[in-house]
Amino acid sequence: MQQARLRTERLLFRKPGASDLAPYTAYCQSDRTRFVGGPFDGIQAFEKLAAMIGHWDLRGFGRLVIVHRTTGRALGHVGALHLNTDEVPELTWTLWAGEDEGKGYATEACRAYRDHARTELGFSFMIARIVQDNLPSRRLAERLGGILNETASPPGWMANAVTYDFEM
Repeated sequence: MQQARLRTERLLFRKPGASDLAPYTAYCQSDRTRFVGGPFDGIQAFEKLAAMIGHWDLRGFGRLVIVHRTTGRALGHVGALHLNTDEVPELTWTLWAGEDEGKGYATEACRAYRDHARTELGFSFMIARIVQDNLPSRRLAERLGGILNETASPPGWMANAVTYDFEM
């Protein structure tokens, strides 16, 4: 299992854990989850966090919690989601609170994880599936060097998604 040792000028990254349940539940119950099938109730939030934690045991890598270096507050998560081993891993990201948008945290976190995925995990290619109307995430994918794949079919669980390809 890969132990992530990521940090940037403003951010630290760690595996998700029990201490994340309250802020993650608040995020899941908010309108911020509208592009990923939410809002979700508390039980669904628990299941989703448990799946994020379990991904590490099942795949040896996964999504990391983004932590502000100065305040120690969890800001969101970033990392690889690999539900189907017949497909390439998906780069995912989200900030849990609207107050953290527009500060460059998501861009900083995604760049750090993308570099980690290439150098430490050996990934040469990743994708990002983004709901077509989620313009902030689409712009971030493009800033990260993602190329819109016009021929990719959306997954059944996200019928209105577009796919961005990332050469690592």
